[in-house]
Amino acid sequence: MTQEDLSFSAADDAEDAPDAPPPGTKNYITPAGLARLQAERQQLWRVERPEIVRVVEWAAGNGDRSENGDYIYGKRRLREIDRRLRFLDKRIAAAEPVDPAQQKNRAQVFFGATVTYAREDDREVTVTIVGIDETESGKNCISWISPVARALMKARVGDVVTLRSPTGIETLEILAISYPPVESVGS
Repeated sequence: MTQEDLSFSAADDAEDAPDAPPPGTKNYITPAGLARLQAERQQLWRVERPEIVRVVEWAAGNGDRSENGDYIYGKRRLREIDRRLRFLDKRIAAAEPVDPAQQKNRAQVFFGATVTYAREDDREVTVTIVGIDETESGKNCISWISPVARALMKARVGDVVTLRSPTGIETLEILAISYPPVESVGS
């Protein structure tokens, strides 16, 4: 297998671009989120990629590559892994870890806050503001650059903020703000 067989173009990274933070801003992330990115990168680099390389090398040695499913699938999977590794490398390099537990001003909404707010229909929603690489809809983790998070930033309990979204303007009332507890050293 030649180096050319393993090379990929920058165009392979194009699908990762929309998730990038806005130009000129930092890629804020919690320490736990950064650790998850680093663990994923380690898993791909040390476990999955070497195994796929072994399969591709074995399949390449079997002769005709044009109809060799192991070779074709292996090459495709290798491209996916390499694309994800490049993406993770960029995100990790640009990451700016922020520990929400260290937030001094806990009366206002900042990165890492868990906020409960009431919508106009009196429905209560609780979200945690995290980095763009940590969002999980099932856990109500939203990106700090999302419209909701931007509307909530710097608000205090009792404040009413305006959310501008594609569906229109909505007011949200801040009901509660919390941060992870400060971990004491030496306990």
